[in-house]
Amino acid sequence: MKKRSNAHLQRRQQRKARHTARRQAKRRSTGGSTPNRGEAMVYELQKTIQHFFPDLFEQLRQLEDCRRKSDYALSEILMAGIALFLFQQGSRHAFNNQRQEAKFKKHYQTLFKLRLPHLDTVHRVLSRLAEDQLEQLKQHLVKTLLEKKVLHQYRLFKRYLVVAIDATGVMSFTEKHGEQCLHQTSKTGQTTYFHNVLEAKLITPNGFSISLASEWIVNPEGEYEKQDGERKAFVRLAVQLKQRYPRLPICLTADGLYPYQGFFEICRDYGWAFIVTFKDGNLPSVWEEVHALAAHQRCERRRQGQTMIEQALRWVTDIDYHGHRLQWLQCQETLTPTETGESTSSRFVHLTNLAVTAATVALISRTGRLRWTIENEGFNTQQHHGYALKHKYARVSWQAAKNYYQCLQIGHLINQLMILSTTFQPLLQGKMTCRHLWQAMAAFLLYGHLSHHLESVAAQRIQVRFT
Repeated sequence: MKKRSNAHLQRRQQRKARHTARRQAKRRSTGGSTPNRGEAMVYELQKTIQHFFPDLFEQLRQLEDCRRKSDYALSEILMAGIALFLFQQGSRHAFNNQRQEAKFKKHYQTLFKLRLPHLDTVHRVLSRLAEDQLEQLKQHLVKTLLEKKVLHQYRLFKRYLVVAIDATGVMSFTEKHGEQCLHQTSKTGQTTYFHNVLEAKLITPNGFSISLASEWIVNPEGEYEKQDGERKAFVRLAVQLKQRYPRLPICLTADGLYPYQGFFEICRDYGWAFIVTFKDGNLPSVWEEVHALAAHQRCERRRQGQTMIEQALRWVTDIDYHGHRLQWLQCQETLTPTETGESTSSRFVHLTNLAVTAATVALISRTGRLRWTIENEGFNTQQHHGYALKHKYARVSWQAAKNYYQCLQIGHLINQLMILSTTFQPLLQGKMTCRHLWQAMAAFLLYGHLSHHLESVAAQRIQVRFT
């Protein structure tokens, strides 16, 4: 027994010695210093791409080239377009300024193993590239996450992935931008031309807002009686979503525009669940049944930080609407901060085809309200926090504008995976902002020294958890 104990102790000492040797070697490789924030950001970006999308550059090489010959490979062109948003440059001109610095170009090539072309070269290619090429790349990246079960912990009832549907404006002009522009004339007679896009984004409670599919709201070419709208675009988006993710269990959440018979039929035909905002006055026959039938009731009360939250939940089941079985639920929420004691109240009403019970009503109501993620972490972030969604990256070429939009969605996807990881959170200590961290990364790529430690980072096997 004693010999066995001594042998066990010896093995522990040998393991400890090996771990110590590895730490010392790692310290020597990094010069014994802790990387600054800019350098740490570069390492986080490298780890994120290598961990989640190790075949990203290979996928770029497999896309169909629209040119006969060029000095740059298509993978270099498209990666530069994505990097424009990865580094949150805000405009092609700003990224070209970075490119003029020799050190930035060198660090870029070290990081991606690709050369960095001028953004005018990128623009010429995006003006010709078929728009489905980058859409297919985005789809491949999302399917990679689904196959790795990266987002499975956020499934509703351990089954459905929640997908929000909403539209946003991308560009507006005082003159006609193209034949398919939407347009609106004010009371003063001034006409504004603009482009809108309808998005299906996978959303989660911790803040993911990942584009699954995009459908442009555009007028038909030639003469038409009525402009394209969000509901018409949804029919096309639903077909696209079903074709690309045929077996994905989806629960759609959307605003008050969507409770209508056509939406219910699409969800039934495609086997999708839904939770949609239900406004007063919409679908009068449904409201009649809600008022006529006795509602189930439940109250919940909990403390969140310094705020007391009270929820009065009511629901009515098995409402018939043209053959569709609907459930109505309402949450009357009262928030009372303990410091002031002044209460504020809000009312949230939804329709769903999911089974609503005392055990599920609160979760379904929260999931319906999760729709705001596509507005806040989705469109608002892309407009105001580094991606410049409404910037005119292509003033003339409509084809290029659509391809820039897809590059933005891919860049935002990668950055979300980095920002929401637990390894990134220490960089946000105190009052540190993401915007400052991206500025620090840009400064490091311009003036810092990228050590050989980057190679060892790429070779490491890591486990990524999310906040």
